Amino acid sequence: MKTSIASLSIAARATLNMHSLNNEGGESNQIQTRMVEIIGDDGKLHSVNAISGDMLKHVLMEHFYQQAREQRLPLCQGCKRFNVNRINADQQFTATASKKDVEFINQVLRMCAIDDVAGFLVTEGRSTPRKSISEFGWVLGMPERVRTDSYFHAKYVPERGIEKRDEDAKGQKSGANLGQSIFHRPASSGIYAIVCHLELSRIGYNDISQEYAIEGTERQRRALLLMESLLYAFIELNGAMRSTQLPHLVALEGVITTSQSATPAPLISPLMGGADNNTLYKEQLKGVVGALNGNDEPIVTYEAFGTISDFAVTMRKLIDESSPLALPVGQ
Repeated sequence: MKTSIASLSIAARATLNMHSLNNEGGESNQIQTRMVEIIGDDGKLHSVNAISGDMLKHVLMEHFYQQAREQRLPLCQGCKRFNVNRINADQQFTATASKKDVEFINQVLRMCAIDDVAGFLVTEGRSTPRKSISEFGWVLGMPERVRTDSYFHAKYVPERGIEKRDEDAKGQKSGANLGQSIFHRPASSGIYAIVCHLELSRIGYNDISQEYAIEGTERQRRALLLMESLLYAFIELNGAMRSTQLPHLVALEGVITTSQSATPAPLISPLMGGADNNTLYKEQLKGVVGALNGNDEPIVTYEAFGTISDFAVTMRKLIDESSPLALPVGQ
């Protein structure tokens, strides 16, 4: 049976080993990892390792970009080059587009799937925003369940002349580090809380005119591609230093909620319950879903998953069972 999906939320805990997805810069020869302050389930402040939601949003859109090119979805000139400025990088279009914001948004929605689902803010010659369809929170380490260590690395110069080797030999005797660059890289391992939300009913929707700028079949193509890209984003995380520190994703468990109407797909942080209780947030979400549905025909669904494969199977089922016109709210 085909079902409609207006919004989708994911609350999950992921176990990642030896990743370095969240570096925020360097000081001297030491690369710094990102840390944030949060209130734990015990009501106390904790400093935890964290990955910016911007990182996961970029991973999602990188997968969406690759799939959009393969399936020939419309893209503006900026997005065809995967330029982070999106429609702003398409100077030929922005110079000739309508001066009225409502018509400008309609034009952008029709010509570019990435600008539609990822949002934008045009700042040159005008100030016209488009709120993103996809939303990610910070990926937060569970208090007392993440460890970050720093590891020694050295970059050697492979080809050196006799004079240079003599200098290196003298430098080694004196304690200097000639002919090599010594630095320290961080790597983190632990359990992380992830939250994200897709407002699928807004695909192709002009928030100013309160009307859809594109027809139902195209909206559905973009929605299915966005859901599929979200699946890819969870099983192929991207970020810093993946060439030598590819993350080990060893566990993934959580909940997917969906809504078929304007009722929101509920979302509760997996931080709830702390590291020693991985069921409390699931139980709370299940209760919220039951309360939202009441005694009426269920419009909000709850799907729990306990493994990486369970997550993939659940997402694939949702993608395959979405109806051709699954999106319009109020139509």
